[in-house]
Amino acid sequence: MMDATSSASGSSASKRPLFGKKSLDEWLLGGVLVVGIIALFIGIVLPIYSLLSKSVQNKAGDFVGLDNFLTFISTPSLSSSIGNSVSIAIVCTIIVTSLAFMAAYGLTRTKIPLKGSFRLIMALPILAPSLLPAISLVYLFGNQGIMKELLMGESIYGPIGIIIGSCFWTFPHALMIMVTALSNTDARLYESANVLGASPMRTFFTVTLPGAKYGIISVAFVVFTLVITDFGVPKVIGGQFNVLATDIYKQVIGQQNFEMGAAVSVILLLPAILTFITDRWLQRRQSALLTSKAVPWVAPKRPLVDRFFLVTMLILSAIVVGIIAMAVYASLVTFWPYNLTLSLNNYQFDLMDGGGWDSYWNSIEMACYTAVIGTGFIFFQSYLIEKLGGYKVIKWFFHLFAILPLAVPGLVLGLAYIFFFNGPNNPLNGIYGTMTILVVCTISHFYTVCHLTGTTALKQIDPEFEAVSASLKVPQIFTFWRVSLPVCLPAVLDIASYLFVNAMTTVSAVVFLYSYNTTLASVAVLNMDDAGDIAPAAAMAVMIMMTCMVAKIVHWFVGDVLLKSSQRWRVR
Repeated sequence: MMDATSSASGSSASKRPLFGKKSLDEWLLGGVLVVGIIALFIGIVLPIYSLLSKSVQNKAGDFVGLDNFLTFISTPSLSSSIGNSVSIAIVCTIIVTSLAFMAAYGLTRTKIPLKGSFRLIMALPILAPSLLPAISLVYLFGNQGIMKELLMGESIYGPIGIIIGSCFWTFPHALMIMVTALSNTDARLYESANVLGASPMRTFFTVTLPGAKYGIISVAFVVFTLVITDFGVPKVIGGQFNVLATDIYKQVIGQQNFEMGAAVSVILLLPAILTFITDRWLQRRQSALLTSKAVPWVAPKRPLVDRFFLVTMLILSAIVVGIIAMAVYASLVTFWPYNLTLSLNNYQFDLMDGGGWDSYWNSIEMACYTAVIGTGFIFFQSYLIEKLGGYKVIKWFFHLFAILPLAVPGLVLGLAYIFFFNGPNNPLNGIYGTMTILVVCTISHFYTVCHLTGTTALKQIDPEFEAVSASLKVPQIFTFWRVSLPVCLPAVLDIASYLFVNAMTTVSAVVFLYSYNTTLASVAVLNMDDAGDIAPAAAMAVMIMMTCMVAKIVHWFVGDVLLKSSQRWRVR
């Protein structure tokens, strides 16, 4: 390998007379990296700058300092949104964190059967737009709901509905993190506690809970941010209960007060930024928890504990299935609650306001473009970040820009796109109102997770591959195509699947950007609900969920076929 490395150095040296310290290959790939950072600068940084600028301007475009923020705070109907948003987010955080911990404990620390089925069922809400549980709750607990008596006179339209709906759609996100946190444990700690005669309860509070504390904190911040920045659930079932996300929508769409909308967006950025900073801090702390000498822990048989968690998992699964089944049933009922005959009348979207079947096909088209273009761009740029030599300053800024969307809610990013791309002096003004801006905004919105997935997979490949290829005078792009891409194929497929599903379900990032010809299915759900066509809205939400399920099945099938042909080297 040293020979290869020295040969690589020799090879590079042989190219230096023409191109300085870098080869032609490195200059070309560096040019692609520069194009990538320019794209991120235009797609992420400049829109956010436009939003921040707009928040300190009046309608004439003059600088007014913090006047918009002071107006917001001094208006009781608006400032109450801050308290409403924070209180709802705190309640949801406590509920979801507790339930996710119990579910994750049942999946990782017990001997209950059907763990795979439970995990699959509890992940279902992630395939549906956040509007679906809100619509389902209307049919369950609304004025004509089948279970409205359970609310004992309280209305589902308001904080109760927002809390239930938000808990439903944020639960899978919390569960994934919590399962990861509880999966990593050292059996020696439990053996020591057992030898010292510690009771199960004492072991739980001194070993289990401290070991998962970073996961719990991370879940709490993630759920808090998801709830406080969510737009779909409070829009459908919030009634007159205002929150920050719906305030932005009302200011921009209802009152055309873009400056106030920008000011509220900046306020909404604060919890997201706090979560981002906390998550970065937690990731650094977590790396020191596990050692190479750790022994995997195997759950012992505890009949009483296992039965308790089996019942818990059955209840949680029944709630998830019940809410989804209610939406599916409502979409098939001819005219709720007077004619319960099952039919497909509600799937005749062309007869409803909101966009018709065209909006569904637009979503398919947008999701496909996002998955294909986004995966190609993100993974290749991740490769350049990890494997291309030099360009340290550009890489540092690229990584900074790539992480930035994690701290920007979708609604805020969508509004920022209006300010930037709709500017009359912007040469990119032509893409406003087209499919292009929807694809660009969606890729930008979900860029961070995909970027981290790609770079994490590429870090696992030994950099000597590039050195050996250079010694053999093989262009680095060939090394990417023949080595890095096949090895990282599982991560590439995960990125494509993630982008497709999120492009289908997202509402907040695109609700300000669609035009008459580019209405999306998720936006159509919102429009039909606004028009009072709740059953067709449920039908469209079901179509989105079914499409995401099919996409996941295709992902597994294609992944299985491709991995069998490209990952044989993993099998001994």
